[in-house]
Amino acid sequence: MLQYNFFPESFEKNCQIENILQCFVQVEEQIDSQNKQLSSNEVLSLLRPYLIEADMQVEEGKAKSQRIRVPILFGLTNEDEKYFEPDAVSRDGKIVLEVEAGRAVDNNQFLKDIFKRDNYHWLLKKFEYPFWQKHSE
Repeated sequence: MLQYNFFPESFEKNCQIENILQCFVQVEEQIDSQNKQLSSNEVLSLLRPYLIEADMQVEEGKAKSQRIRVPILFGLTNEDEKYFEPDAVSRDGKIVLEVEAGRAVDNNQFLKDIFKRDNYHWLLKKFEYPFWQKHSE
């Protein structure tokens, strides 16, 4: 069974969120934790083509050049002081996706994701979307 959290919980899911959920439905049998023991990266690799089709920018790998860097605090001369690297981000910057599977679920990785989400939510109120593209080059 597909399980997900959507934040903030006071928001109703919209068409864009539904499109992302359908990406998971497409690979649900391949990623079913009851029958498979995949890592988060393995799940993301199965999801990648569907997420790209849903107009998401998706991490391509673990090399620095393949990750998505989203700054959350800026220091002197507007340099990225703190940032996080989500698995995927909508092109407009309003949706951030973290995929957790296997040991990440057992180790409560979602708590770290919630912390990152809270910082990101604050930034979305402060800056235009997608603000990180101005700083990532």
